[in-house]
This record gives sequence, structure tokens and C-alpha cells, in this order.
Amino acid sequence: MKVVFELEDGRVVNETAAAGETVLSAARRAGVSIDAPCAGNGTCGKCRIRIENGEVSGERGKSISKKDFTEGYRLACASEIVSDVTIFVPGSALAWQNRIRVADFSSKRAQESFEAMKKALSGNKYKTDSIFTELTLRLERPSLDDAMADRERVINAAARELGALDEQISFTMQALRKLPQMLRDNDFHIGVLVRKNSGVLRYARNDGGDPRDSDCYQIFDIYEGVAVQVGVCIDLGTTTVSGALVDLKTKEFVATGNVGNTQIRYGADVISRLVESARDGGVSRLRDAVTKECIAPLISKMCSCAGILPSQISRAAIAGNTTMTHLFLGVYGNNIRLEPYVPAFFNLKYINGHEAGIGIHPEAEVLFAPSVGSYVGGDITAGVFATGMARKESFSLFIDLGTNGEIVFGNSEFLLSCACSAGSAFEGGEIDCGMRATDGAITSLVIDPDTFESQYTVIGEEGQLPAGICGSGLIDTISELFKTGMINAKGKFIHEGPCIYQDEWGFTYFTIVSAENSMTGNDIYISDADIDNFIRAKGAVFSAIFTLMKSLDMGFEVIGEIFLAGGIGSGINIGNAINIGMFPKLPEDRYNYIGNTSLSGAYAMLVSDKAKERIDEIARSMTYLELSSVPGYMDEFIAASFLPHTDASLFE
Repeated sequence: MKVVFELEDGRVVNETAAAGETVLSAARRAGVSIDAPCAGNGTCGKCRIRIENGEVSGERGKSISKKDFTEGYRLACASEIVSDVTIFVPGSALAWQNRIRVADFSSKRAQESFEAMKKALSGNKYKTDSIFTELTLRLERPSLDDAMADRERVINAAARELGALDEQISFTMQALRKLPQMLRDNDFHIGVLVRKNSGVLRYARNDGGDPRDSDCYQIFDIYEGVAVQVGVCIDLGTTTVSGALVDLKTKEFVATGNVGNTQIRYGADVISRLVESARDGGVSRLRDAVTKECIAPLISKMCSCAGILPSQISRAAIAGNTTMTHLFLGVYGNNIRLEPYVPAFFNLKYINGHEAGIGIHPEAEVLFAPSVGSYVGGDITAGVFATGMARKESFSLFIDLGTNGEIVFGNSEFLLSCACSAGSAFEGGEIDCGMRATDGAITSLVIDPDTFESQYTVIGEEGQLPAGICGSGLIDTISELFKTGMINAKGKFIHEGPCIYQDEWGFTYFTIVSAENSMTGNDIYISDADIDNFIRAKGAVFSAIFTLMKSLDMGFEVIGEIFLAGGIGSGINIGNAINIGMFPKLPEDRYNYIGNTSLSGAYAMLVSDKAKERIDEIARSMTYLELSSVPGYMDEFIAASFLPHTDASLFE
């Protein structure tokens, strides 16, 4: 069968499919990243497409109204191809892939993001390293009397400049391949970019003394004119991938950006992706999705902003959870989800740019933040470093709210960590009108108790229409519905009003924004099913915190500071989060939202070998608590899956 995908941005993609294959399956094979946070189970309703010509079969389901069904709208995951078909893919179904934002440092938000990242690393002593050394070499031209090879000629001259022995210096293949022509094109006057390797050379002394250890050097690249020393740091998130280009000389950011992780078409959570990876060719599909379709284009766009080529990036640092790091490298990781939950690795020294497959210099060092457990990865060890909590005497709690919820408690003496399965609700996944905290997202909300009308703020420039609701907006909405008595402790609607309606399937909805006032032309709402999903997510977070503290026989009162990180949105209202039983009831001034600490930690690794060593130390010192092995954890989770909790005294 011939399948034609017509994308809203004008692209047309052709594919073939077998009779009975789902539209979503054909789209995945064609590289069309239709959103499917529920992994194609038909529950999230985000894979809406429209049949232009041809025929598909499948039930309508609750996500498609009768009117929309008549107009040809279907769910890609629930529609089986019957004949040759032409399918229109609206922008809403591609939102996770298309909502890329490359920062312009002239914008207020970009400046704020830039300063927040710098502030997260302020006060440390790790940014003084010099990764590369630039040498300008004027070499004697070869002759019949001096026929030394080009490589040895350059090494000999570089050794004199560095005060080293020839044996201490090696060449990358990239530099060697460029060397013969560049020498002759520039009359044997070239620039050399030298990287100090972490290895040492033991050599005999001329005076017959004991052997001596000395640093090794590598001629990383050769150039004419001015050398480019640029690195890239990456936060490899399950839902969102964020990056920054950094001038390695000045340690300043030159471009930033983020993009939805295109692996989302295989499911919003790591478990769905691990299941997919275990299928034939699954590891390769998932690796290509994140490297070729996601990170490489992100780097290319950032480089375009900075006026350089991706191949000029000489160093990279990546922080991601354990599953994402495995999938990025193409390493089989399905054992992560199977008891006893053993990954293939926790820590890698580094790989080179060619092995990474993201378009950077083939000899570039690619560093990874180490993982601690199957569900506490490098994004958390990098984040703990960025908070500085591992250097403090007072107790701190670190909470990273993304597709998974990771928690670390401790101080300079010890660090105890755990992870909870929060799903993707905090980043808008499996919420009908949910979205990430980007332009068009409702980030805060208040409901008038008399009229039930919503007053909200939207991320974006003045006049930006809402397109959906992000995690912080969901917290406000549920808290407001609870405070006004519109929902009960189970999250069920118990009040009637002009903004509340019920559909033919028996689901109840609260309209936040009417269709005529939204960017999408559709109502923005929250349903009782959405509320149920979010209550489970917040219950997972609170029960994890409670269990972690209980395992140490400590109460919440010992926590001096709480760091909040992740993609939930910087506008989080702590009072509302406490009101719904998501966070412990502590003074609000103890809570501090600090943004993307994973990217901050990756930046530190990029510009400082000492910071990388410290992050490795943090990983080695951190203890991982597997919640599923803790007796009574499920009881705590069930108790926390109410508003605010079955034990009301915890929030009095």
C-alpha cells in the first residue's frame, strides 16, 4: 500500500505499508515523528491525523469527537491502513519535534536562562582549566638534506614549544589527513591546536636516574588563521533535549537551544522505549532517533547561530538518565527494567565524536556524567554538583521533575538517592492539552470561585495565545479546583458550572480556554482522567520523598533547603504544590527552583576536567535506594494518591 504523509509545514513523505499496519507504525518507519506519549496505546489522544484520501479502519475512541471523525480525523495509533492513503499530519501531532528554540541572547528570556546557568555554577573553583593550547609554528621547508616527514617535523617543533619530548606527542588522524596539503598551502606556517591528554608517559632520564612520569599531548587539529575552540554540552532528557555551545577559551555561551526528543514516538517514558529497544532493530531505531533526528539537527542549528560548523566542535559533555545514555550509545539496555535492574554500565571515561555520531569533530572527546542506579543517572549526578549540596554541612533535598522523578537527600557527609515512576505528566505527557514549558504554555492559573472563569499567564511574548498547559499550570489548575470545591480528594468533579461538561463516554471536563481564544482553535481543558494521571504523578513524588526520609529515620523538618529542577516550569507555585500534597509542608522560602541543573553540570564537565572528576566522586559517594524493595512503599504511594493525602496531619 502507498502511504503519503502531508505535513502541516509543507513537507511530503512517501512510504509503503502492509495492509493492516497502523498509521503510527508506517510513520515511524518513514521518520515522521508523530507524537505518541502513550506508546501507541490509544490513551493520550496526541497522535491525531486526518485522512485526505483512501481508507483506514479502527474505532473512534474518546479522543475524537463525532464531528471530527466525520471530517476524517483519526488516531494514528488506532488506525489500520486498508488501501492507498493520503494522510495530513497537523502541527499539533508534531509538536514535540517542531518546538525547537535556539536562543537569541538579545531576548530577555535567553539572557535570564544564560544568567541562571552561570549562577548555578558560581562560587566553584572548577572553571580555570585550559582544555587546549594554541601554537603557531613556523617550520623549515623540507629539502634533500632535510627530508624529515611532515608529522615528525610538526611534532618536533611542538615539543620544543611545549618543553616536552617528541614521544609525549601524538597526532589525531583528522589532523594528519589535513597536514600535507595545509603545510604546503601555507608555506609551512600553520596553527596547531594541542590537547593535553589525561594519560602520562613514563620515560628514562638521560642522567640515569629513576624513570619520570610526564603528561602526554595530542595534536588535535591544525588550522590557518584563528583557531576555533568550541564545545557543546547536552542535557539528554527523556522528553526534551537541551544544549549549549560554549567558547572554550572564554567559557562563555555562544548559542543555546532545545528540542523535543524524537524518541517520543516510541513512548513518553523510558520503560516504553526499553520495550521497543528489545524488538528487532529497536536499539538502532532509538539511537538514530536521538542522534540523527534530534541532537545532530540541534547542534547544527546552534552552530548556524554561532557561525561555525558542527565539525569544528572539539569537545562535548552529555548528562542524561541511565536509559537515555544507553540508547544514545546504541547499547542494549532492556535489563534496566528487569529485576534486578542491572544496566550495562554506570560510568564511561569518554568516546570520540565519530563514535557519538552527532556530526561533531570525529576526534572530539565526548564526556558523560556517570549514573548511580538504573533510574538515577548522569543528569542527577550533574545536577547535584550544580546545586553545591554535596559541599554543604546542612541537609538539602534535590528534586528533579521530568518524565521520571529523581530525589537526592544529604550533605557533604552522605548522599542518598531514589527514583519514582512519575510518568510524563510533569512535562505535559498523557494530559490531553498538556505540553512542555515553552511558548504558548499556560504556566500559572487562578480560578474565580464565583464565575469559575480562569485567569492565566502564558509563556511567550506579549499577546501570545495559549496552546496548552505545562506542569506548573497543571499544579495550579488542580489546586484551584480543589480549593474551590469543584473536585474532591479523589480528584473527581463534584460541582456543576458553566465551564464543566461531560462527554458521551462519561468523562468530565473543565474548560480553561475556549476555542476562539486559543492558538490551536480548540478548547484547552483538563479532564477527570487528566487529574487522575497527575494525582498519581504527584503521589509518586511525595511518597518517594517520604520513604527516603523514613529510611533514615528523619523528619521533613531537618531539610534546610529544597532544590527543584526539571522541565515542570519555573513558574511553579510552591503553595499550590503543597496544597495538593506534592511537596512536604515546609516554609516556602526553603524551596528554590534552579532550572536545568543537568545542563549546568554538563557545562561544568565541558570546561573543567576537575569538575568532571568531582562529578565522578559524587556518583561514587551516592547511595541508591530501590523503592520497589522497600517494604510499605506501595502503601505510601496509595496514601499519597489523594488530595492532599490520606493523612491530613502531614499538611496541617
